[in-house]
Amino acid sequence: MKKLLPLLLCVTVMTAQNADRKTFVGVDGTHFTKNGKPYHYIGANYWYGAILGSKKYGDRKRLARELDQMKANGIDNLRILVGADGGGYDFTVREPLQPKQGTYDDALLDGLDYLLSEMGKRGMTAVLYLTNNWEWSGGMSQYLEWNGYGPIPNPNLNGGTWPAFMAYVTQFHSCSPCKEALEKHIRFIIGRTNAYTKKKYTEDPAIMAWQVANEPRIFTVENEKAFTEWLNATVDLIDQLDPNHLISTGSEGSAGSNADQAAFERTHQNPHIDYLTMHIWPKNWGWFDHAKEQETLPVAIANASEYLERHIASAEKLGRPIVVEEFGLPRRGEALTADTSVESRNTFYDLFFTRLQRSVEKHEALAGVNFWGYGGEGRAANEKGKWNKDDAYTADPPQEPQGLNSVFSSDATTLDLIRSRNEALRKR
Repeated sequence: MKKLLPLLLCVTVMTAQNADRKTFVGVDGTHFTKNGKPYHYIGANYWYGAILGSKKYGDRKRLARELDQMKANGIDNLRILVGADGGGYDFTVREPLQPKQGTYDDALLDGLDYLLSEMGKRGMTAVLYLTNNWEWSGGMSQYLEWNGYGPIPNPNLNGGTWPAFMAYVTQFHSCSPCKEALEKHIRFIIGRTNAYTKKKYTEDPAIMAWQVANEPRIFTVENEKAFTEWLNATVDLIDQLDPNHLISTGSEGSAGSNADQAAFERTHQNPHIDYLTMHIWPKNWGWFDHAKEQETLPVAIANASEYLERHIASAEKLGRPIVVEEFGLPRRGEALTADTSVESRNTFYDLFFTRLQRSVEKHEALAGVNFWGYGGEGRAANEKGKWNKDDAYTADPPQEPQGLNSVFSSDATTLDLIRSRNEALRKR
């Protein structure tokens, strides 16, 4: 686990190199540190940030406005997709960083560089996930297709199902050429030097952490061994390549561990995993029904609270911080337009903000939260929210209705809540 300044490095006169190390986010027991102080945050998911930073595909003026608005509301930690893979299917990210295995689009690498340089100027930090368990950005399923496992059974197309897709992705953890290709990708990205700042990625404090994947799942009891071996090998590789930055897995928690809290703990024993993660999705998990909003919102809050406490207890047991890095709730009636009520969403969000504040006050392991997600100036372009070519990005991945879980730049009550809660955290 990365400590900010090991005792062996403490000297009477601090060198410039060690002074710079203080600007990296570090871990001290069950807490984060930054600039020599405890660091807690209410951040956002901003998966499309690197695409928005691309001169060819994105909108750098929009990126600047959105970064400024987030910063003004105390949002200084962003969880971001390094890049998509493949891009050959509908309902997947249309600008892939890796259109073919081992081949990169320089315009999107440049977009990632630009995003990190702009975040660095604003004192913001990024959690960068290196691949994806799910189909919407290619990820593990795309590596399987590239390496001879047949077409991706995309659950959004041609009668495909989620069980068929998950059975397909389970094969990744035992696919040697797939794992080798991902390893090469990780080496390539972590070994990069930013074209704008001229800093090596390994030396850039604008990066808080590398994350193995978005929601890597064990899938089956029988697959736990293969999954754990792959996860440990990947974590160890990242630690070898970059001793300065933190490492997390991107796990949903027990929801990604066959609903088994002990399995979540077993797969996170590696000491190079610096902090734990969990995700909470009431709609997807059947806790919340927009058609019965008043009846099911208390159920969602109660279940989310129980899930929170179980995972905080696991973090305390393992002696590491934990972050709720995904949580979301639709607008009233699952409407996609920015003028629809977010009253229930704000109530749900405040559960996490209040619990984080309590954790800070009681020195518990919950160290940060990232809502899903910041859609900024993006808006749904049609009534059903289908993502068409040239539509502006929102926080919702392309397989979901655009605007479903997005916090827009016009959501004043939500942003006011986030700002006030971040201000309270900063006073600690």
